[in-house]
Amino acid sequence: MFRPTLALAAALTAALPALAQTPAPAPAPAPAPATGAPRADTVVASVNGEAITLGQMIAAKEGMHEGAAALPASALWDLMLDQMISQTAVAQVQAQSPTQRDKAMLELDRRSYLSGAALERIAAAEPGEAELHAAYDAVFGAEKAAKVEYSASHILVNTEEEAKAIESELAKGADFAKLAEEKSTDNSSANKGDLGWFTPDMMVKPFADAVVALKKGEVSAPVQSQFGWHVIRLNDTRTQVAPAFETIRDQLAMQVRRQRVEAEIRKQVAAAKVEKTPGIDPAVINKTELLDK
Repeated sequence: MFRPTLALAAALTAALPALAQTPAPAPAPAPAPATGAPRADTVVASVNGEAITLGQMIAAKEGMHEGAAALPASALWDLMLDQMISQTAVAQVQAQSPTQRDKAMLELDRRSYLSGAALERIAAAEPGEAELHAAYDAVFGAEKAAKVEYSASHILVNTEEEAKAIESELAKGADFAKLAEEKSTDNSSANKGDLGWFTPDMMVKPFADAVVALKKGEVSAPVQSQFGWHVIRLNDTRTQVAPAFETIRDQLAMQVRRQRVEAEIRKQVAAAKVEKTPGIDPAVINKTELLDK
């Protein structure tokens, strides 16, 4: 989003070691001194009539790393201004005959910066207490009751017959982890069927109901869900205690800000008139040669 500013900052940083070795340029005629209080649109120089403003200087300094930005203002000012003059003079040459790539990148940078700035303003306001408590309650429940977490393993297969065959093998003493590794059709087979810790609301209802009904170490009869047939073993349970509100205040504030941003994106997209052009082959996205014309 800040590519132009960062590029300038990089160029300024690279130029720093050469300051002591580079002869001072011949003095140019002094321009008319600035008058009035400084403003962001105060012109500090111009190149072929194109203004370089104080606001651009300040924005460029914000993009510099701390070492360069810590230089005395007088030295930094001259270095930055000379670099921005050079940048502007070179940019004017390319601007006379920009390629499709140039136009595309400039537009992408413009949209990226403006959308980012708009969303930063949305997220900037400090969340109120009501928002923070609502976010807390959404995660941990208004009643703040302790929840039970379950650790379980399963073997997932496609048919009831396969599940019953596995149930039979387990009844005869087969190793659950080994069977899960060999027969389970989902990616939990890599973990020998271990699904880790979860609460029932994180799982589909038939699976969750079966887990809740088990005692530690028990294996379920075959259970059907939309994913197939499960044979489940309950490994352990524990009580999930909600953290105190104050201990996660900062995390809640981040969550509220993120939710504001997501809501604003949905709002603006819903309000916009969006028209997608039909009939374009998606494969053309790989035709990078189109940008070089």
